Amino acid sequence: MARIPHHDASDPVTATPFGDLPEWDLSDLYPAPDSPELSRDLEALTDRAQKFATRHQNRLAALTASEMLACIEEYEEIDILAGRIMSYAGLRYYQNTTDAGRAKLMADLQVRVTDATTPLVFFSLEFNRIPDATYEAVFAAPEGPARYKPVFDRMRAMRPHQLSDELEQFLHDNSVVGAAAWNRLFDETTAALEFDVDGEAMGLEATLNLLTDHDRARREAGAKALAAVFSRNVKLFSRIHNTLAKEKAIEDKWRKMPTPQAARHLSNHVEPEVVEALRNAVTAAYPRLSHRYYALKARWLGLEKLQVWDRNAPLPTETPKTIGWDEARATVLDAYAGFSPKLAELAGPFFDKGWIDAGVKPGKAPGAFAHPTVTTVHPYVMLNYLGKPRDVMTLAHELGHGVHQRLAAGQGELLASTPLTLAETASVFGEMLTFRALLARTADPAAKKALLAGKVEDMINTVVRQIAFYDFECKLHAARAEGELTPEDINGLWMSVQAESLGPVFEFMPGYETFWTYVPHFVHSPFYVYAYAFGDGLVNALYAAYEDGLPDFQAKYFELLAAGGSKHHKELLAPFGLDASDPGFWDKGLSMIEGLIDELEALEG
Repeated sequence: MARIPHHDASDPVTATPFGDLPEWDLSDLYPAPDSPELSRDLEALTDRAQKFATRHQNRLAALTASEMLACIEEYEEIDILAGRIMSYAGLRYYQNTTDAGRAKLMADLQVRVTDATTPLVFFSLEFNRIPDATYEAVFAAPEGPARYKPVFDRMRAMRPHQLSDELEQFLHDNSVVGAAAWNRLFDETTAALEFDVDGEAMGLEATLNLLTDHDRARREAGAKALAAVFSRNVKLFSRIHNTLAKEKAIEDKWRKMPTPQAARHLSNHVEPEVVEALRNAVTAAYPRLSHRYYALKARWLGLEKLQVWDRNAPLPTETPKTIGWDEARATVLDAYAGFSPKLAELAGPFFDKGWIDAGVKPGKAPGAFAHPTVTTVHPYVMLNYLGKPRDVMTLAHELGHGVHQRLAAGQGELLASTPLTLAETASVFGEMLTFRALLARTADPAAKKALLAGKVEDMINTVVRQIAFYDFECKLHAARAEGELTPEDINGLWMSVQAESLGPVFEFMPGYETFWTYVPHFVHSPFYVYAYAFGDGLVNALYAAYEDGLPDFQAKYFELLAAGGSKHHKELLAPFGLDASDPGFWDKGLSMIEGLIDELEALEG
């Protein structure tokens, strides 16, 4: 098997028109796919998982407080081993999803890790059968595992939905040919799609990027190319969605989940009524936010109706600008340092140590993410950097995730993971810092208007668009419960939420009804999308507290990030005087978006 090229002094980067873009150096995880270190860890994982099961199975309820602590720490170390192996395989695969060798390594390791960890399936099942009195006593003892209690409280919340040990083991073993296989089919299909734009063959990421082009004809060509290819492939995407929704429904039925969304709310440690309050606040605000903004935008563009290729169009007064990588780096780090030098220090190593893969390359996964890997290594950030102003905001966003993950790593593997509702806090806050820093140094009214409009659009995309996505998923899963869905059925559900959320100023071109096909969250993480809106609303409220001069804000903010998943959102937000269960909480965040639209209207004179 070919080795992945690792960086040395002569080959650290990808040269592009935006400067030299960094690539990942994955050697902090493993030196190479055929390295002895990887083989050793695979063997250690199998051996340690088996020994753990032999030592602890059918004995958990009898452990003393200190024995329970040792048991949990041992489990955590095994978790790190498995996470390290799969992080390496996954990141390497995402660098080139069309490379057969990388795809094979990931699939093979997924099977090896699943098989190796099968003996651990008993742990959560048996743990959840420990009587409440025993559980409380063991976790209250001073020599016991008290710090891990939030993890196990969340795990025990799943008790009513737990299946027999045998069934749980079957689901664990079967996972590699279930959802994971359909996920992989989706990834490989989207990565291999080619779009003909005026005779030029382009990948998904580059074609989507055309929707923000200054040339309207170019935007239209991109949108129509997307529609043509999505329409040709809609049957395959509809099969993937039908199968995954049905598989989820079957598992939910066996687990006695009251709704398709319930498992996500449980894993997020958020009450369904809080999510419902967020959803209702945003949908009620559609006319005040997206409908109002897009009507303004139509006026600026001199159009009676907007087409879908105008939604993210730059303003006519906006000068096309390509931002080099060095400028993007300086912009974000300066904005971070303006809030706190500590924030910039935490972000610095991402640029200098091969923790970012920034270039657009054939076969590379589209989009952007920050992957925490394991708490004993460090996160890696993936971008597809094309020098657009929005790409700078994406860099600020993903670096926020990376900083959050670095700070939370101090909690250890089991406690570091942040529920999705809080996972977007540092990323959206990092974007806001960068935006405010850019706005403060912009004197030209046209440039200021372009910057404000870009931020409003990003917020609408984060709040309005993601809640519309959530509604689409809710409708999709409800409709699938009634039977198989045709591509036309799914297209109809998509158009119902698009028309409602974008507003009356839009006309929808033929083919736009298939644009649900490429959204990876629907496939990888059902009902994840509301976390973006949750995070944006939460950060808007946090940022308002920062602007109001809340005492010791920076220290409180770093404490919130460093807490990882060790505290509930209520406890984390209390020092800022905020409460997400308060019905008025979401309106605070939404009013900040309204305020920016007010500023835009004021600039109109």
